[in-house]
Amino acid sequence: MTIEAVSAGAASRHGGPRAVERRTSEPPASVRRYWDPKFQAYACKVLPGEHYVTSNPDDMLVTVLGSCVAACIRDPETGFGGMNHFMLPASETGDWGATTGVAMRYGNHAMETLINTIMARGCPRGRLEIKLFGGGNVTDGTQLIGQKNANFALQYLANEGFEPAAADLGGTHPRRIHYFPATGRVKRLLLRRSSDRAVVAEERRYEARITAKPVAGEIELFE
Repeated sequence: MTIEAVSAGAASRHGGPRAVERRTSEPPASVRRYWDPKFQAYACKVLPGEHYVTSNPDDMLVTVLGSCVAACIRDPETGFGGMNHFMLPASETGDWGATTGVAMRYGNHAMETLINTIMARGCPRGRLEIKLFGGGNVTDGTQLIGQKNANFALQYLANEGFEPAAADLGGTHPRRIHYFPATGRVKRLLLRRSSDRAVVAEERRYEARITAKPVAGEIELFE
């Protein structure tokens, strides 16, 4: 597992996975997949509210995070893994990270969906490798939305008995994350302040959509 801070930060690593079977299944229609010659990999862009999983060793999952959080989760034995990208919407009281209601259900849904998908491919709970990114406080104001999203993600893992293999959370800058599920390698780039406006605008559009649209159905937590 490697995390490389492109602009700043520390790196860490341990043994890589065994060889994985090459698969070339197409990503969901909402995920843009294209060849990136710089990284010599197929970039799959994960937008707010989406998740994507792959066992293709040539895939690199890419997302840009402001106050949102992304979990990068994989089975290190097979290289099958994926990424989600979520924000907790405001509850009826205006609080982020509420313990009940829509906010918790959105956060749980993002994590449960990705974890269950990987476990369905034969990965036991104890083998999951989980890394968290994002949660930056990139908007003006006193609510510290990013910190609350980050706290939710950490508390969620603690409640479920998971220990994050790595976490790069908080701060005041957006991040661009490049994740290689086959190896667990991560490249993190802190974006310049000139990039903040576009990231914040996209997250506000996403927040407006999820706040206005109720969650359909209940979330079934995995055992």
